[in-house]
Amino acid sequence: MQHLDLDIAISSDEWIKVYQGVASDVHAVSRDGRKVRFPARILSKFYLREGVRGSFRIFFDNNGKFVRIERLN
Repeated sequence: MQHLDLDIAISSDEWIKVYQGVASDVHAVSRDGRKVRFPARILSKFYLREGVRGSFRIFFDNNGKFVRIERLN
């Protein structure tokens, strides 16, 4: 299974745009330099008052379809 490692920092002010329907995707650069776009909703379980911050590993299948996400230590 393929994966990407990402360092994410989304403020609560930016995250509220997801709930307002203004934003639906996250655009980021993985640690290995790949530009990626994925649905913001996959980060929902990691949302805290400060927003979404941390390092994450996103797993996807051979067709590029999302499988799961994990927070890295």
